[in-house]
Amino acid sequence: MATAIAAPANASLQDPTKSHPDVKLFNRWSFEEVQVSDISLSDYIGVQPSKHATYVPHTAGRYSVKRFRKAQCPIVERLTNSLMMHGRNNGKKLMAVRIVKHAMEIIYLLTDQNPIQVIVDAIINSGPREDAT
Repeated sequence: MATAIAAPANASLQDPTKSHPDVKLFNRWSFEEVQVSDISLSDYIGVQPSKHATYVPHTAGRYSVKRFRKAQCPIVERLTNSLMMHGRNNGKKLMAVRIVKHAMEIIYLLTDQNPIQVIVDAIINSGPREDAT
């Protein structure tokens, strides 16, 4: 008869609110050092490592069920989903993921910056500015 050795009680329980530094997009780029400089867009750009860290931008989430739930979608996955909009590209998410991966590699080679940060900065620059008088 085999005897079972019990694992320590705290070994299997982990705090889900802690960030996951080992989760990197395409096993290359970390979500840790990405900063959203625009306060008004910080709620709508999903780059928090504790919530939005994924290996591949393909979560199969149902973000259109409620009104503003798409704001909880990781920003790289929203970019991937926007590449699938035209008729000949409908439903080809793996192709869109491959395109995003190659584009991020090119961005990294040209700028030596985190491509996730470059995407976030591009979204901030393309958004409308609040009018301050």
